[in-house]
Amino acid sequence: MDVLLAGCRSRDVFVDLADKWSLLILLSLLRQGPQRFSELQRSVGGISRKMLSQTLRTLERDGVLVRTVHQDRTPPLVIYGLSELGAEVAEEARSLCSWAQRRALRVHEARAAFDERMRASESATGRALPQGVAARSESPAG
Repeated sequence: MDVLLAGCRSRDVFVDLADKWSLLILLSLLRQGPQRFSELQRSVGGISRKMLSQTLRTLERDGVLVRTVHQDRTPPLVIYGLSELGAEVAEEARSLCSWAQRRALRVHEARAAFDERMRASESATGRALPQGVAARSESPAG
């Protein structure tokens, strides 16, 4: 199997899991354990209710998330947690997260250098810098 091939069966799985919100949700559930919708939204800063809902549905469909509804409460209590598959992929995501934390400064430096080259090129050619390039390079290191 080769995820680079359009017809590869694992490609759509990879695309779902490689989504930025999917990885952040999986990491939150790995770190903090099962959570309610509102807890997840607070723990994954910046995600809208709509995007969280869509991503949770995708992850549940892919079998990496388990949605448990406790009907004995009013309103029913809904908890999201990792399935066995989800715990496995979340561990893999933790490695990527660790790399990003270790290398964030170098990535931001590379972005700043790229943006400077683009500005110099823009001055020389009169072409505009792609929209959003400078804004991304100035983001906090987190």
